[in-house]
Amino acid sequence: MLTCLKGGHVVDPANGIDEVRDIFIKDGKIVDAPAEAGSANETVDCSGMVVMAGAIDIHSHIAGGHVNTARLLLPEWHRAFSARPGETALSKVGWTTKETGLRYAEMGFTTVVEPAMGPQAALHAHLELADIPIIDKATLVVLGNDDMLMSMIRDGESDEAIADYVLWTVDASKALGVKCINAGGSAAFKENVRSYAFDTEVPDYGVSSRQILKTLQKAVTDAGIPHPLHVHCNNLGVPGASADAAEATIRASEGMPLHLAHIQFYGYGIEGRRGFSSKGEELARLINENPDVTVDIGQVMFGQTVTISSDEMRQFAGRAQASPGKSIIMDQEANGGGVVPMNYKEKSFFNALQWAIGLELFLLIEDPSRVFFTTDHPNGAPFTTYPDIFALLMDRNVREKWIEALPKSVKKWTSLPEIEREYTLAEIATMTRAAPAKLLGTRDRGHLGSGATADISVYRPNDDKAKMFGAAAYLFKDGVKVVENGAVVAKPYGRALTLKTHSDAKMGSRLDRYFDEAYGLQSRWFKVEGSALRRETPFREVPCLS
Repeated sequence: MLTCLKGGHVVDPANGIDEVRDIFIKDGKIVDAPAEAGSANETVDCSGMVVMAGAIDIHSHIAGGHVNTARLLLPEWHRAFSARPGETALSKVGWTTKETGLRYAEMGFTTVVEPAMGPQAALHAHLELADIPIIDKATLVVLGNDDMLMSMIRDGESDEAIADYVLWTVDASKALGVKCINAGGSAAFKENVRSYAFDTEVPDYGVSSRQILKTLQKAVTDAGIPHPLHVHCNNLGVPGASADAAEATIRASEGMPLHLAHIQFYGYGIEGRRGFSSKGEELARLINENPDVTVDIGQVMFGQTVTISSDEMRQFAGRAQASPGKSIIMDQEANGGGVVPMNYKEKSFFNALQWAIGLELFLLIEDPSRVFFTTDHPNGAPFTTYPDIFALLMDRNVREKWIEALPKSVKKWTSLPEIEREYTLAEIATMTRAAPAKLLGTRDRGHLGSGATADISVYRPNDDKAKMFGAAAYLFKDGVKVVENGAVVAKPYGRALTLKTHSDAKMGSRLDRYFDEAYGLQSRWFKVEGSALRRETPFREVPCLS
């Protein structure tokens, strides 16, 4: 069947299109206009509406052990909780896989990346992701605190051997890329280390955070994994030390691709009597000067949320700020982690400045293809706050109203009130569609050219950008209309995007021996098989660069 989305304002920066035109869909793909006008079987009138590719979120914690631990820690926010009141702080989020898919779809999102999957828990994460309706999913597998990698670095093994180990792990866990979280930090934490920086060595291994990160960065690049190494730097959220860690990591990229996650949490200085100030301008300048580096923001928004992270050291240090006052810290093989509730308050000097620092970075990083739209869900805020963030980026008047509600002392420590920039529709489409697709290596999405997957979001223009982006007029997923007038009308299940790659067979044999000796388990127990997910086509493969 041929479907025509007729007369919409198409904003497709990947193909240089910003004009009124028709879009045609057939068999789940975007196709060229037919030779005969009026030959479409179905026509959807998009006159006066904005048509974009489906949005992509490259960093959102939507599945896995930490997400489920948060559900267990905070049952009062779960729909199944017997004493749950009619409205709670996170009632708009829902704490179910189903709600995750529906809420993303209603905003016009079609692809979401879970950025922190432990390889030992990959099957669990994929089982949960397979239960999320509508959206396609992908995962980044976590390396950098595991015994195998650190031992290989310590023992001086070849670049080829380490790349093979990385490829085996990506393939076994059905991931799309690799994440490194506070490289070596969790391993050091297990040895009672509580202060850890970029050149600190991990006890017993004698390798530094810098060595681990640089080794993984090279392995990911040499292996042809499209998405650069995705890095959670040292000393997240520590005033002064966080900014130093981000700068050291950026300078260490040395012309090789690198992606830094949730950099808002690294924009903290130590000026003023409170010992807390913005380093947003300096950090943005550094990013602008290093074109090999991409970043996502991790925007803080006000209200109740929960922080979940595999950065065991950071979560242990942050548990004193838990609100409500309960937390869980986990110590396990490779990365541990923690779950710490957080309530960001508008009248708090510290929280208000965190909010301002994120927006400074969004607005001062010049190239929208190198800065990505995230709240590090749920760490900075639930992803359901995205419509408000779109409004803050696109309308200076909206920003001014929010700023006026903040503590007056905040203005002294941020450049946000003086920033005049307002994002255009084309810049929003670049940041949330074209650029994420390119960064992930998913050439079939993020644009509306012929042959692309028919993931298409349609919005009704509105001066209130929060309303505009909060409820899509239409969303098509693989050519199927799944949202109409902001409401879900169909619930197909998307697939997991995985990397098509192969490692040397010798590495498989070596890991058979390693897992048997270390854990008494065969390596096959760490491999995700599609048959376990009980979906007809659970995966969609993405090719390597080489």
